[in-house]
Amino acid sequence: MSRHGIPIGRLFGISIDLDYSWFLIVALLTWMLAASYYPTQFPGWTAAVYWGIGLATALLLFVSVLVHELAHSLVAQRYGIPVPRITLFLFGGVSQIATEPPGAASEFWIAIAGPVTSLAIAAICWEIEPLFTGTQLVFALVEYLAILNLMLALFNLIPGFPLDGGRVFRAIIWKTTHNYHRATVAAGMSGRFFGFLLIFLGIWQALAGEIAGGIWIVVIGWFLESAAGSQLQQESVKSILGSHTVADAMQKDFPRIKGDVSVQELMEQYLAHSNAHAVVVMAPDGTAGVVTLAALRNMPREMWPYTMASQAMTPLRVAETTQPSAILWTALERMGRGGANQLPVVDETGVVGILSREDILHYLSLLQHFQGWKAASGNAH
Repeated sequence: MSRHGIPIGRLFGISIDLDYSWFLIVALLTWMLAASYYPTQFPGWTAAVYWGIGLATALLLFVSVLVHELAHSLVAQRYGIPVPRITLFLFGGVSQIATEPPGAASEFWIAIAGPVTSLAIAAICWEIEPLFTGTQLVFALVEYLAILNLMLALFNLIPGFPLDGGRVFRAIIWKTTHNYHRATVAAGMSGRFFGFLLIFLGIWQALAGEIAGGIWIVVIGWFLESAAGSQLQQESVKSILGSHTVADAMQKDFPRIKGDVSVQELMEQYLAHSNAHAVVVMAPDGTAGVVTLAALRNMPREMWPYTMASQAMTPLRVAETTQPSAILWTALERMGRGGANQLPVVDETGVVGILSREDILHYLSLLQHFQGWKAASGNAH
């Protein structure tokens, strides 16, 4: 998501991004407030005032969402978990927490921090609202912010993944059963249930005449069900990969070239007619760097004959790498966070392999077939 967003600043060392879908939801929310809610609740204002307060409300809602996500992120940092980015998008916001919490307690406190913060904002708005009874515009804005933050907190407390309530639910099951996998599956199944429930309620509301509201509830339900389904699929893959390491899946036979080989020659002799996704550039004193097929695709073709591998490579000292003993699932997560398609595998002697997404998928397929064969063999006995 962040690769398609707009960075707008940093807070507490965390990059704050706007996904392009954010502009769509701000425009829709502004229109709904200016054309429907505020004219109904506060008649007599001019059109310009309705549109102005509608836009102000939409923007302040996302300030509230940002504070909600910052609460998650700051608690995660308190537990030593890096949070590189928060992205505001169509359905609110998401904190990119780098790793899963180390235990059920940290999972619980990281998850609950967001809804508690939203409830606190709602309470503050309700408390200060009477101070603005003589200023109708500010009164209306504070009142609606209280309602929105209360709704944000209650919605996020639904006990289904990936909502905060789903993570709280997972933390409770994790603490009770001491089984992270079982807890994640339970939270994912709950998320799918509530997703389907929202889809049903949205269709029912649309058929009853509330078409716009019904469609919006269906979209939220679809998002929730899809995210929960993706989590279940991810957990299934993680379970199958288990404790298998990078050494089990990596390519040990990969091209090694000298730095004075041109990109044109590299493509024609090493990459065009093989399954390799990267080549290792060697120096007299060891490995110098890595040239990936993805990087070469971004290079103008007319520059290939005049560009040497040493110029196109990513030096090994700054490249994203992994180790042969690393857990395969951890390497896959690292690829996902960095957007890499492959990782050089290094030990104290240098590069000993290349691990690509295709390698992991191929190894995953072998494991699935092996598990299926074991199950069939066990049933036969």
